[in-house]
Amino acid sequence: MAVWDDVVGQERVTEQLSAAARDADAIVTAESSGTAESSGTAQSSGGAERAGGPNGSGTAGSSAGAPSGSAMTHAWLFTGPPGSGRSTAARAFAAALQCVSPDRALGCGFCEGCHTAMVGTHADVEVVRTELLTIGVKETRELVRRAQLSPAGGRWQVIVLEDADRLTEGAGNVLLKAVEEPAPRTVWLLCAPSTEDVLPTIRSRCRHLGLRTPPVDAVADVLVRRDGIEPDMAAYAARITRGHIGRARRLATDERARARRASVLKLPQRVADVGGALKAAQELIDAAAEDAKEVSEELDAKETEELRAALGASEGKGGRLPRGTAGAMKELQDRQKRRATRTQRDSLDLALTDLTGLYRDVLARQLGSPAAPADELAADSVRSLAASSRPEQTLRRIEAVLECRRALDRNVAPLLAVESMAMALRAG
Repeated sequence: MAVWDDVVGQERVTEQLSAAARDADAIVTAESSGTAESSGTAQSSGGAERAGGPNGSGTAGSSAGAPSGSAMTHAWLFTGPPGSGRSTAARAFAAALQCVSPDRALGCGFCEGCHTAMVGTHADVEVVRTELLTIGVKETRELVRRAQLSPAGGRWQVIVLEDADRLTEGAGNVLLKAVEEPAPRTVWLLCAPSTEDVLPTIRSRCRHLGLRTPPVDAVADVLVRRDGIEPDMAAYAARITRGHIGRARRLATDERARARRASVLKLPQRVADVGGALKAAQELIDAAAEDAKEVSEELDAKETEELRAALGASEGKGGRLPRGTAGAMKELQDRQKRRATRTQRDSLDLALTDLTGLYRDVLARQLGSPAAPADELAADSVRSLAASSRPEQTLRRIEAVLECRRALDRNVAPLLAVESMAMALRAG
């Protein structure tokens, strides 16, 4: 299976990355044989000049000599809506850059370079996915230090930053210096929802690849082919998540996740009075907390046990730690708490996304669209809400949900933000 097989519904992006991987392979081959000219490769020119635009013409402000769409460059920015697979595309490209297939089928998926890069054990591929709300200066400096190393395998040193949008301003400035003056054979692959989520000075030095939401049929196909999910369930999950690959897989394999989603979609019918609205808001927060606990519990226990063993704790659950190691355990616990906060926020955001989708179906029905609701199980709710309200009310309710999401991004207390939304949904 080629590394590109999981990059769903992104044929144009896959084609560009495959061409860049071939160009990168030619650079390595030429340099290893001593035939490369210092001015002839994409890795030799200045940072701003080496970053091409989304179609290879260069970004705003770059020189006329920016590399073409197929040329290799030192920094890439993958953007796309949630579920589009931007991180998957970045990891596939990282694997293709390390491919050592004898027949030069770059990204073959079978050679040692591809396999180790995809499973996360390649010495020259660093994948960074934060479990916290932000990425700080300390972590970014460590990445920059790593980026200065020469590749152990002789090909490329690749840093995949899956959450570039979570860089603090200070961290972004630290990264900028590394992107402006990259080490030879170092490639940065940054992922973010949109170009606006990255510092302008960074994005101007990256080649931009915009991913789209994958077609529903393509998502269903990968769930069947890769995950062994029954075709009917795969089609249902892909449809109700509107092409969000990760969410579709979760719903297709987790009955409790489906039950929580069904509960969220009943919220609009429970806000008829103030007491009902506030109760529904509290239950939504509780459901997000339970979901976060479910996700974190097993991982927390594993991390804690591994750290205790590394610190030399006495045998048995709850065994005593050696003197002077309590600080390390406290640091782990603090990090786990921050991760739980982010997981809860992410779970809540997914619930709000489902709610937005429900009101979008309501609006479509009110405006006479013949399209059926994405979720047949919510069809009765869609009909009821469409009949009991006007399109302008539905638009205000959609805006209330979006405002709740913005409030959460501004770190407003989740319960306060959701209660405010619930009251706005009631008022219409």
